[in-house]
Amino acid sequence: MKVVIQRVSKSSVSINNVMTSEIKTGLLLLVGFSDTDTGETFDWMVKKILNLRIFSDALGKMNFSLLDIGGEILVVSNFTLFADAKKGNRPSYTEAAKPETAKLLYDKFLTILKESTELNVQSGEFGADMQIDLLNDGPVTIILEK
Repeated sequence: MKVVIQRVSKSSVSINNVMTSEIKTGLLLLVGFSDTDTGETFDWMVKKILNLRIFSDALGKMNFSLLDIGGEILVVSNFTLFADAKKGNRPSYTEAAKPETAKLLYDKFLTILKESTELNVQSGEFGADMQIDLLNDGPVTIILEK
């Protein structure tokens, strides 16, 4: 599993020019899955994401977690995180889970995330052509891989 975490002031997902999800201060998570991902992977990722101290305190130091600030989460599936562009000019996605498997993993990850917090958790639509709008705060962008 790979997750790109972006600290945002706001973010939204639109499908066919219709906004379907929106958050204010919090995290935009771009998530990609592989066939080796398990519940243990998701538990580790969720704990890490919720507790990362990447929000600023009164002195501007990153001391607060998403839980500390009561932030929001927007989760968007993104199989292209597994792109391998070492050879040629067309990326290979062989490390990414197949769509049927990835959909199940995405749904499971969302369920675990929502059950782990009372924070507002929104999501994109798996497999849809989405437009993501975000106001990156910082910018703070972190890549997690497990």
